[in-house]
Amino acid sequence: MKKLILALAATAMMAGAAQAQSYPSRPISMIVPFAAGGPTDIIARIVGEHMSKSLGQQIVVENVAGAGGTTGITRAAQSKNDGYTIMMGHMGTHGAAPALYPNLKYDPAKDFEPIGMAAGTPILIVAKKDFPAKDLKEMMAYLKANSDKVNQAHAGIGAVSHMTCIMFNSQLGIKPTAVPYSGTGPALNDLVSGQVDYMCDQIVNLVQQVKAGAIKAYAIATPVRSPALPDLPTTIEAGMPDYQVTAWNAIFAPKDTPKEVVTALTTALNKALDDDATKGRLLELGGVLPTKDERGGKWLGEFVVKEVARWTPVLKDAPK
Repeated sequence: MKKLILALAATAMMAGAAQAQSYPSRPISMIVPFAAGGPTDIIARIVGEHMSKSLGQQIVVENVAGAGGTTGITRAAQSKNDGYTIMMGHMGTHGAAPALYPNLKYDPAKDFEPIGMAAGTPILIVAKKDFPAKDLKEMMAYLKANSDKVNQAHAGIGAVSHMTCIMFNSQLGIKPTAVPYSGTGPALNDLVSGQVDYMCDQIVNLVQQVKAGAIKAYAIATPVRSPALPDLPTTIEAGMPDYQVTAWNAIFAPKDTPKEVVTALTTALNKALDDDATKGRLLELGGVLPTKDERGGKWLGEFVVKEVARWTPVLKDAPK
């Protein structure tokens, strides 16, 4: 009997190894928890295209939007952990969500196998084109003096524009009227038309309107300037050095996905980030790529823990 048990165990191990070696043998679904055309979706498609070539199987993007991205991530977390369903999480779904959604059905730090960071998208502070302040220092002074009169747009609870402007307003000590929209598109349309005063959002969404002069940009919340908008000062240069925030996008798999599968996915992601054409497309959008030290699942797992700790006190009691 003992020999039989050992033989069965050995057979199971060999079967598991064979399965891992043959991975992937069919297309992989990547759940993007936001609508098509947004920054997370764009990054997922750019990175996924090259990963498909490396893996020899198509990565099919599936958009599952709702509840600040938590609907799609919840579904992905509950998927079979065989490597054929992965997800593109971001700062909101894996950093801010615990503070914003008390009944969240997943734990960002415990319910996933981190694959790796894909790209970050810096945050810009922007306003309608006729906003009276000429630079960030003047903007800060104006907002403090007129906090009860100005309004600030965001793309809905849990959106990057929501979270990052809460941080911005908190650092200034102001409580403007928040105007929520169903997405970035309508919020930006009203900013362009002057119906709202200012907002904070990802460079990917704003660079064209800034270049066209349709809105006014005051600073980018990164230590160095962006090649996409080289004339725009950083918040450090402009007088608000503590406001440093970049929206990030990273790939995760459901918890207990086999290590061999996780390794295959991480390797494919790293190859994508090393590809000149892929890098060029991400940088053209204003994206920030992870350094060599910021790659892989170990770093990402530790980073998620830090992000939850960072955002929870900022968002827990903040006005919605």
